Amino acid sequence: MTDLIRATYVVASEEPFDVEKKAIGIALGQTTDTWTPIERGDVERLERHRGRVLAVSEPVQRDGLQLAEISVGYPPENTEGDISTLLVMVFGKVSMDGAIRLVDLELPVSMHADLPGPKFGVPGIRKLLGVRDRPLLMSIFKPCVGLRPEDLAGMFGKQVLGGTDIVKDDEILPDIPNCPTDRRLDLCLEASRAAEESLGHKTLYAINLTGRSDTIVQRARQLVRQGAECLLLNVLAYGYGTLDALARDSGVGVPIVAHPAIAGAIGSAPHHGIAYHIMLGTLMRAAGADVVLFPSSYGTVAFPKKETDAIRDRLTCSLANTPAAFPGPSAGIHPGLTPRILEDYGRDVVINAGGGVHGHPMGSEAGAIAFRQSIDLALGGISPVEADVPELSSALELWG
Repeated sequence: MTDLIRATYVVASEEPFDVEKKAIGIALGQTTDTWTPIERGDVERLERHRGRVLAVSEPVQRDGLQLAEISVGYPPENTEGDISTLLVMVFGKVSMDGAIRLVDLELPVSMHADLPGPKFGVPGIRKLLGVRDRPLLMSIFKPCVGLRPEDLAGMFGKQVLGGTDIVKDDEILPDIPNCPTDRRLDLCLEASRAAEESLGHKTLYAINLTGRSDTIVQRARQLVRQGAECLLLNVLAYGYGTLDALARDSGVGVPIVAHPAIAGAIGSAPHHGIAYHIMLGTLMRAAGADVVLFPSSYGTVAFPKKETDAIRDRLTCSLANTPAAFPGPSAGIHPGLTPRILEDYGRDVVINAGGGVHGHPMGSEAGAIAFRQSIDLALGGISPVEADVPELSSALELWG
């Protein structure tokens, strides 16, 4: 049983239903059998590929629905050791069979060994940046689309001067004529090198990797040859298979920041889709994301805290030979939230902010400084309201 892929579903129905029958239908329908019995003589050969019902719960009534939990074990050999095939097996056809939600997914150690996992993860990114024991600060270009590379490079320099560790493109910024990817990479790398020489502070630029799927790995290699040290990928738009391919490719070899765009379309319905901690936790880490961004439980697009805690746990739990990935709570983050972020995530977290940096009354550099001040104070156990630091005080006056 321990070598099986364990998928857990919650089935909802307006009418009473036979949970055992439903569970058997999922286990067999997603593996070896069809809706009507078919006689075959090679039953033993099929047996090793069949799904097994591991557990079912008694239905409970809630909000006018009958709800029951079903756990099914699937043989890893039914996949090709890749996440796209895994998803089709555990939640392909069955995802269209009424109100059913995939609420948990546990992969056996043998399958984690076949998947790339983070190439850098928490320890590797800390080593790249030379930052050992504090949270990392990430900032985003805001505004972004419509600006020229020169504008973004100037903005980049201000964020670096404020102490930002990673600066990322907005996920909606592609390779467009007024802001070509190659040009903005060159200019931002130039700004990064200048800041490192003068300040001794290393900053990674996570450039948005876009383009046609059939050329995306080649494009990533090209950007790395040009000097790119970090990539941003809209994983759910391109598919986990693309992330997997990038993480495995020896010609890429840089950290990958995974953006959660489109996650709401898959995970927000209460009785359909896939739980966020599977999408943004289990599968992102397994496919090779080094940093995973997701809405925090206190920002402008807030997830329930129970869900963000579960995402965090899936990204950072102990897995044999698989480094932890950095959780990146995002959306509406400002310096006043730093103590809560450290309380919820500890030091191994990327604090990701856009408006919370660039909306600072004293400008983007001061916005980054305010975050670094809030981090230092929180690590020292000092309340930000007790510290007489103008940048942070100004941010707290604006945002609380």
